[in-house]
Amino acid sequence: MKSDIEIAREVTLRKIDEVAQQIHIPIDELEHYGKYMAKLPIHLIKPEQIDRHHLILVTAITPTKAGVGKTTVSIGLGLGLNKIGKKALIALREPSLGPCFGMKGGAAGGGHAQVLPMENINLHFTGDFHAVTSAHNMIAALLDNYIYQNRGKGKGLKEIRWKRVLDVNDRSLRSIVTGLGGPLNGIPGESGFDITPASEIMAILCLASDTDDLRRRIGHIILGYTFDEQPFTVDDLGVAGAIMVLLKDALQPNLVQTTENTPAIIHGGPFANIAHGCNSILATRMALTYGEYVITEAGFGADLGAEKFFDIKCRKAGLTPCLTVLVATAQSLKLHGGIPEDKIKEQNLEGLRRGIPNLDKHIDNIQGFGQKVIVTFNKYATDTDEEIALIAEHCRRKGIGFALNNVYAQGGNGAIELARLVSETVEKSTPSPLRFTYDDEDPIKTKIEKVARKIYGASSVNYTSAAGKKLQQIESLPEAARYPVCIAKTQYSFSSDPKAVGVPRDFELTVRDLILNNGSEMIVVIMGDIMRMPGLPQVPQATKIDLVDGKIEGLS
Repeated sequence: MKSDIEIAREVTLRKIDEVAQQIHIPIDELEHYGKYMAKLPIHLIKPEQIDRHHLILVTAITPTKAGVGKTTVSIGLGLGLNKIGKKALIALREPSLGPCFGMKGGAAGGGHAQVLPMENINLHFTGDFHAVTSAHNMIAALLDNYIYQNRGKGKGLKEIRWKRVLDVNDRSLRSIVTGLGGPLNGIPGESGFDITPASEIMAILCLASDTDDLRRRIGHIILGYTFDEQPFTVDDLGVAGAIMVLLKDALQPNLVQTTENTPAIIHGGPFANIAHGCNSILATRMALTYGEYVITEAGFGADLGAEKFFDIKCRKAGLTPCLTVLVATAQSLKLHGGIPEDKIKEQNLEGLRRGIPNLDKHIDNIQGFGQKVIVTFNKYATDTDEEIALIAEHCRRKGIGFALNNVYAQGGNGAIELARLVSETVEKSTPSPLRFTYDDEDPIKTKIEKVARKIYGASSVNYTSAAGKKLQQIESLPEAARYPVCIAKTQYSFSSDPKAVGVPRDFELTVRDLILNNGSEMIVVIMGDIMRMPGLPQVPQATKIDLVDGKIEGLS
């Protein structure tokens, strides 16, 4: 089969004006970024339309190195729904340059289910990531200047929490020393870089409801603490307005198209560990304004992605999906069943059976939110009819809808079975309100424990002494008590051990740190080793990316 970029190049793109007309967006409202991309002003969102339309969440079983194809399935489902006559829109996150040049090579879907122009989307796109990077680092520079200009005046900070960001995988920048070279170069101090998707500003951008809310959230960012233990914020620095100037265009969602020329809205890209891993609230609302069916996804598996989608994004935005689609593959289930990676392409029904509990745990969790759930089997060339039949029969016995999809090879035609199941399920079901994992009023420890026990299956949660002190510091701020918790741990296991595949039992979770993201209004709970600045692999994807005769090669 041809590569993703070869397939993408064979698609005759429609001008973005034509794409907008398909969903009745006035052309004169578009802010063009070339012929095939545009930004959508947020005043185009119509709240009265949102509740009339159907929001579908796509999530997955616990991810493995074999991959699950969640983004490809999300795009393919949108294509399939349009094939059967539904007016469907896709709302997804933007890719990060770091993983594109590191491990992934791209994150705009795959095969015949992609969002286009994939080269632009995977690279600089409309500059949203650059805007977040600039805004974050502008705050860092202004904070350093404040400390430098006020040295010796009793206005120093006891603790600085604000680092820098860069959308490049660079392990050498994780921990650095700034201000070297003499007093004219600032005050020496320890700092470091996170990758741009881990910036609190990225999370804020994706949770802001409008321009005023964005400004309010930026002003509330905690940069550090004074010597009398009071938080020092962007508002204290007096620069929220300047940061708004850098972010004003980035706040607007981006309109592009799919491999079948249907509209797609791509906006925002927060990490699914450190943040909530979803596209922006504004993009979702924009899609729900103009699409009868809106397909969106949440990062990683359902235990991290779907939980945060429900408990953080939906709680904040007042959204309620009418259905959740759970993506599974035979290869990943076999890995969860203990089959070695070099054997997962071979038929192994017993290994598949041993991996099914991972699927079941995610189904139970999603149903615990009050969601209707169906399973879609993402087909690979090596899958056998016996393997597919085994999973289909298991779902039938559980009373769970099941549909095979082959969107990678066939695009929308490969999702017709799934699209019909989705539309039939939605149209026959009465939406029920979401049941959150915890209440806003629950103590912070209770929120953490409810997620750990209900969603992950942990037997207990303990805290390091450092985490205990951070908890006390956060609890001393009354407004933080109602914030949702955003647990940061490995995506490869329900536990904090990435090697504990399947459904681990009777395990403990240790809270190592807590970070108050006062602007995005969430408490990040660190469990395990979480890398906020990834490194590059031994052979980075960058070695395969090139410009040949004016065309980009190597993206996937």
